[in-house]
Amino acid sequence: MIPRFGLPPERRAYRLRPGAYALLIRDGAALLTFQQAPEPEFQLPGGGIDPGESSLAALHREVREETGWSIGSPRRLGSYRRFCHMPEYGFWAEKLCTVWLARPVVRRGAPAEPGHEAHWVPLPQVERLLPDPGSRAFVRAALRRI
Repeated sequence: MIPRFGLPPERRAYRLRPGAYALLIRDGAALLTFQQAPEPEFQLPGGGIDPGESSLAALHREVREETGWSIGSPRRLGSYRRFCHMPEYGFWAEKLCTVWLARPVVRRGAPAEPGHEAHWVPLPQVERLLPDPGSRAFVRAALRRI
């Protein structure tokens, strides 16, 4: 069974939104993205998987778009579900989030995704900066193992 984090679903229609997200660790820090809108917040880099795209291909694309970095050695940590409103898309979503641990390899440039900034955050600070309880749980578990 895939764990659920956050509020339980309400009586409404939800659109399934699979996504791939990365915990990127290097030299005692994690590479996070800071998204300005719809609310300013730190996030694990990642996002939606396009139709016909694999989770791994989406992971590489989303990390590059949101941080400007290429990645290597991705290892799947697991998946979780979260029900939420996505105001930037105008719908309610059942997010099926797959989290990967990967190594940032090379900075290719600035983030291509408007309103995103890449930030290196010391590992002890990462969990408390993430607003999503699922992301926090995966970060906590991964940091205990490494």
